[in-house]
Amino acid sequence: MGVMRALSMPAMLLAFGAGWGLNPAWAAGAPATAGSPDAAGPPDADETERAERWKELQHALFGDRQIQDGSAWLGIDAPARALDAALVPVSLTVKGDRAIKGIYLVIDNNPGPLAGHFIFGPQGDPHSLKLRVRVNAYTYMHAVAETRDNQLFAAARFVKAAGGCSAPAGADEQQALQDIGHIKVRLMQPFAAGKTMEAQLMIRHPNFNGMQMNQATRLYTPAMFIRTIDVSYNGAPVMHLDSDISLSSDPVISFGFIPPQKGQLKVLVRDTKDSTFGQSFDVPAPAG
Repeated sequence: MGVMRALSMPAMLLAFGAGWGLNPAWAAGAPATAGSPDAAGPPDADETERAERWKELQHALFGDRQIQDGSAWLGIDAPARALDAALVPVSLTVKGDRAIKGIYLVIDNNPGPLAGHFIFGPQGDPHSLKLRVRVNAYTYMHAVAETRDNQLFAAARFVKAAGGCSAPAGADEQQALQDIGHIKVRLMQPFAAGKTMEAQLMIRHPNFNGMQMNQATRLYTPAMFIRTIDVSYNGAPVMHLDSDISLSSDPVISFGFIPPQKGQLKVLVRDTKDSTFGQSFDVPAPAG
């Protein structure tokens, strides 16, 4: 948590904004044909520099802990070319029955590289996560899974996108703030006790990251973004998210949870202004 806060401070924007990334042999997957638009990395990329970037990020986030190749069972998927760099969809998947404690999403080239750290509770299911992020420049993304016996495994994906961190959150700042904190949950499957359900969480929040310019005043909008999200079911933890400036505006996050019986899914959101927003949802949802 302390590392992530340090990486997200304005002082580190210059330190981390130099355009680094990575193509580790174990994480990039099978490369496409050299020179093709969707190749594993741009043909003129300095892979040595990319490797050094990842090495520094690993040390900043995980110290001297070993990170193993998890690409056989840990998936990270995102469009090779993003249609909108401010709303890049990312899917994180875990195959098999490994006991996963948490998953880190690192966007190497972003000013705040640690986009999120998901920690799973006893009612959480780590097998599938979906979210939308901002991407500032062509970059590798890394998913790093931490098992309950404290091992780290990683997989990577190269994404071509640029300008997402400074893209305006909307034409009207005040309008973006009108419904701040409004929360919705959509249950994606019928209720079945003891079976995994997918929930789609939608939060109204502009997630101003301090890099966006107000198009009317030409001044930078002060940072105000979601710092943590806590989800519980009947009081038992499902998921905790430590977030940062790379999370998109109006976040949409899909996650799995395992309801042992009918109950309530509770969501609590806290932002950098220490504002809190919370709401509870019946599971199964009321008819109609």
